[in-house]
Amino acid sequence: MSTDSIGTDLRRSVDGRIAKERLYHWLLFGCAALTVFVTVSIAVTLAIDAVTFFRQVNAVAFLTGTEWESSRDTFGVLPLVTATLIVTVVSATVAIPIGTAAAVYLSEYASDRARSILKPSLEILAGIPTVVYGYLALVYLTPWLRMAGLDLSLFNLLSASIMVGIMIIPMVSSISEDAMSAVPDSLREAGYGLGATKFEVSTGVVIPASISGIFSSYILAFSRAIGETMIVVMAGGMQARMLNATDPFANLFNSGQTMTAAMVHAVTSDATGGTPEFYSMFAIGLTLFSITFAMNLLSNRITARYREEYQ
Repeated sequence: MSTDSIGTDLRRSVDGRIAKERLYHWLLFGCAALTVFVTVSIAVTLAIDAVTFFRQVNAVAFLTGTEWESSRDTFGVLPLVTATLIVTVVSATVAIPIGTAAAVYLSEYASDRARSILKPSLEILAGIPTVVYGYLALVYLTPWLRMAGLDLSLFNLLSASIMVGIMIIPMVSSISEDAMSAVPDSLREAGYGLGATKFEVSTGVVIPASISGIFSSYILAFSRAIGETMIVVMAGGMQARMLNATDPFANLFNSGQTMTAAMVHAVTSDATGGTPEFYSMFAIGLTLFSITFAMNLLSNRITARYREEYQ
């Protein structure tokens, strides 16, 4: 074979690799651009229809109103926001301690065999349909809480919040465990070399070193809880109530309507297109989108601020 043919083959090989790399580059760029396009499209669509709503309802009254009764054209979003915050806070109270403890066990204490069984089993919870969680909250959890002596109504935010907390446990535990597992073993060995126990190394070395990932899991879990729909619709009720500052348990033990539940009600009601009740779901959706978007930005800022880089 002549040297000219060898040079030609080499050039063809290099040109082929360059063409493939360019193809991969544009395919991946297209996927990334598609996700941005979808996000922007959702925001723009919500904003356009929300503007139509705010032409019929005063924006200040919507954002500061303490009553929500769509059938009487009373649209104050604060009762929906407070109910959403109640569900989020209570569910976080359930999910964060359990999820973090599970992550510490899987990362620091569990054997390889135990981890291979427990972690997939825990993550199965994330694959259960939320309608099943709502059914369990309504049919089983509420009666159990009543038998425990709590004065709950049939539809109440406490049962819904507990079940939402159970649902987001896998998100907290999985992301936190991944962050803890990424901590170099040299840091653990340094702690053991100083005479620390496994618990002291776990809480004093591993958790601080992976705090950015742990906080990110918390904020992502908050965003998931804020956007939950079926559980709060089935178990929480559809009665919008303003937060009672003097007796917050009055809201927790009774029915309440979150932002997502109000959107479901607007869709499933007899409201016709063009009415304020119909367009209210877009205004609520834009408010909910803004809250979750802000929380995701906060998660990215915390991750960037406290990220530890190891060589």
